[in-house]
Amino acid sequence: MTDDIDTLIARTLREEDRALLERAGAEPGYFRQIGETFTGPTGWMNVVLLVTQTLLFIAGVWAAWRFFQAGEALEALRWGLPAAVLILSSLMLKLSIWPAIHANRTIHALRRLELQLALRGQARP
Repeated sequence: MTDDIDTLIARTLREEDRALLERAGAEPGYFRQIGETFTGPTGWMNVVLLVTQTLLFIAGVWAAWRFFQAGEALEALRWGLPAAVLILSSLMLKLSIWPAIHANRTIHALRRLELQLALRGQARP
């Protein structure tokens, strides 16, 4: 549906309007959106979350490795529970970055809509 709307808008615009919309850009790709979460005023916090998530995941994998190497049930329990908690904690931290990605997408869509409304307002006498 988005492609149809973009095509319809492109057909109805004048050349200078097209150039202005091209400067606004299309929706950024997934990896660019992820990269944009590490910029801006809250970028440092997302970097800290990513580093913490990575450390928790590595510790969880190490504990899981020890769990699978355990010979007794008590030793397996001693390593299995921390492994599960660490890996699930790293997953929760990873998912905490997704709202920032969604907020950036929403802001981009709103800016594009504002630009389209401004162009429409200029076209009317």
